[in-house]
Amino acid sequence: MPHPALPPGPAKGVEVRIAPAGPELLSFRYTLAGRLGGVKIPGRRASLRADELWRHTCFEAFLKAPGGSGYRELNFSPSGEWAAYRFDAYRAGMAVDPELDVPQLDIRSAADVLEMRAQVRLPSVLCAAPALAVALAAVVESIDGTLSYWALRHAGAKPDFHHPEGFMLELAR
Repeated sequence: MPHPALPPGPAKGVEVRIAPAGPELLSFRYTLAGRLGGVKIPGRRASLRADELWRHTCFEAFLKAPGGSGYRELNFSPSGEWAAYRFDAYRAGMAVDPELDVPQLDIRSAADVLEMRAQVRLPSVLCAAPALAVALAAVVESIDGTLSYWALRHAGAKPDFHHPEGFMLELAR
């Protein structure tokens, strides 16, 4: 759902599917539906790690062992760029996550749908967890530069994908 305090822009909806793709792999499929002519979609680039992808249209996932305070953040851009971070606690101890390898990304678009598939190899600490607590999100940039923020749950007056209440999905391993 879009953040209630901000206009949804040209997006009509964001759907995310997440599933195990093997003992150490997770597969994500993000589908952005709406007037894509009104969405600023980053141009294709090399599949490299990049920071601040959230400043433009991108898809995000946050993963942690249930009950733990540390978590991982994954960002996938339609440009093909990606990012992976680890946090020790809520917005604390942020560092580039060296355990995450280059994800496999597949991006497709049509007049009214943008689909991004991502497959990632999980770090060992998450592989060992019996389940994962998951928060899923998307940032959608309009042609005029306005951002809309989409998530399973918005916990505050301002968009905050890191908020502990956003980890509302549990994925059994």
